[in-house]
This record gives sequence, C-alpha cells and structure tokens, in this order.
Amino acid sequence: MDARTYPAKATPKSLRTRARILDAAMRLFADVGYHAATNAMIADAAKLTRGAMLYHFASREELVEAAVAHIELERARLFEQAGASQPAAGSDATEHAIDAYWALLHETAFVAFAELEAAARTDPMLRERLSAAQSAFDRAQVGDRFGAMVQAGADPRSQTSRDLGRFLLEGLAKGAMTYDQAARRERLLTVVKRAVRMLNRKGDIQELWAE
Repeated sequence: MDARTYPAKATPKSLRTRARILDAAMRLFADVGYHAATNAMIADAAKLTRGAMLYHFASREELVEAAVAHIELERARLFEQAGASQPAAGSDATEHAIDAYWALLHETAFVAFAELEAAARTDPMLRERLSAAQSAFDRAQVGDRFGAMVQAGADPRSQTSRDLGRFLLEGLAKGAMTYDQAARRERLLTVVKRAVRMLNRKGDIQELWAE
C-alpha cells in the first residue's frame, strides 16, 4: 500500500503520521513481539488515539501489510548502506561482509522481520502478507548484495558459500545461548568465516578449526 492507494490521505501531514505509526509498529514488533504489539499499543507508541490510527489503517490486516512494506524498505536501505562500506585496506572482504551482515541482523528492522517470520508460521494472514517480501529480500538483497559483499560468484559452489554464511548467521542471531555467550559466539563466527572462505577458495585455509 502507498499514497496512491489512499489519495485522500496523501497529504504531507498524513504521510508523516503514517510513517510514525509504521515506525512504532516496527519497534514494537522487535521489542515485544508481533502478537503482543496490538493496534492499540502501536497507536499509543505513535502518540495517537485509536480513532486517529483507524483513519490511516482501518484494520489489522491493512496495518500489517503496510508495516511489512515499511520494514522491508528499511532493511533494503540498511543493506545498501552496509554494501557501500568498503573493507579496510589489507582486510579480508569475506570477513568484512560477514561482520556487516551480523551487525545488520541486530538492527531493529531485521529483528522485527525475524519476529514476523517466526509468527507467520501459525498466522495465515501474516504468512500471506510476508511471502512476497521474503522472496524479494532473498533474491535481491541477500542473493545479490551479500553475494557481492563476500565476493561469491553465480556458480553453485559460490551460492552455497553465501547461503551457508547467511543462514548460519541468522540462526546464530536467533539462538538462545544460556552460558559463556560471548566466547561461544566468537568461536562460531570465526568458524563461519573460515567455512565461507574455504568454499570460495579464498586464501590457504584448509581446516574449519584454527589450532
């Protein structure tokens, strides 16, 4: 949905209000979860009355559809920003890309999207509204941008190196470590970097575990 869908609501003030609502929804999805972030809570966070928010989003479905698009735009913006950042002179491009994606996974837009993906498993309405965004991000952002960042080609081996790095990082970001968190996380990130470099045939790494 955009301003063309609701021409009567496309004034600058109205668009600013919609953006405020969608920012509040994104933050709350990340902070308290999709189901806990009710429309009433989102209205309160956006400093609006329930009636005022209904003017912009008449139903939960309308709000969710717009929020998914809003979060996806923010994820794309952050990804583009990360992709534009160059590794320091003499540093490894693959390690730089993995560090950049790891940092992205902790941004509010990425946390919110991960929450929506988890909630969509048991919510058909959310699953339907999320599917296109998931596919677009998988191909255009992670597929193209992350592949370029880790300097992976288009062949199956390079694609696998990209996917391995991506899904291991996403799983690690969602994992709940209960002890020795920092040390375990650093060991796992080191192994992820070595695995991706090995698959990309970068350098002389032959073992996943550095003795």
